[in-house]
Amino acid sequence: MSRFTMHACVRGRVQGVGFRHATVQQASKLGIVGWVRNLPDGSVECLITGPQQAIDDMTDWLRTGPERAGVDSLELIARELQEFDRFEQR
Repeated sequence: MSRFTMHACVRGRVQGVGFRHATVQQASKLGIVGWVRNLPDGSVECLITGPQQAIDDMTDWLRTGPERAGVDSLELIARELQEFDRFEQR
């Protein structure tokens, strides 16, 4: 099965609402590897690797995030394949 890597930048009310923790949980459910971190500008950045369907499911989830989040925008950029051992919060 082919694997792909996607870079995501999520903007809105996404820090201080459990977004990174929930992203780790969602990635685990979907079998995705990579990382998530807060950025100084208040956004959340992710690099996710997995099968296309899992990437699609994850990006759909990122459009709303966890219950307390308020996503205003999601920027997605396909990247060259990068492999990771697990999904981690940075």
